[in-house]
Amino acid sequence: MTIVKHSIDAEMAEKAVSAAANKAVELNLRMCIAVSDESGDLKAFHRMDGAPKLSIQISQDKAYTAASFSMATHAWFDFIKDDPPLLHGITHTPRLIVFGGGFPIVIMGEVIGAIGVSGGHYTQDMECARAALAAIGAEAQ
Repeated sequence: MTIVKHSIDAEMAEKAVSAAANKAVELNLRMCIAVSDESGDLKAFHRMDGAPKLSIQISQDKAYTAASFSMATHAWFDFIKDDPPLLHGITHTPRLIVFGGGFPIVIMGEVIGAIGVSGGHYTQDMECARAALAAIGAEAQ
């Protein structure tokens, strides 16, 4: 038995990166922007000049988290905050990010990839990621 999965292509991934970077410029921010495929594997990446080095991995981990669970990274805190065993255990999971800036890329109801943005406050990261989603016609979460 097999299943069919759809995946973001390179052109759409680059368009998302470009839109997020343009929003970052508008906000006077320097960001790292990562787009993964539906499995969480890196598809496109851009580190803007002056973006923090730590943001390289954080942006990729945000995309990985969003793709892995088909859930925006900002939704994680509300999901775990009132469950002490989960709150104290799952946060030690490698690559799991529980604050904003990572979104699944959903087209026609199917997760085809994810975007992760890092370099500002997580609310600014989210704003840049949402600009990317809008630019590629993805469903906002």
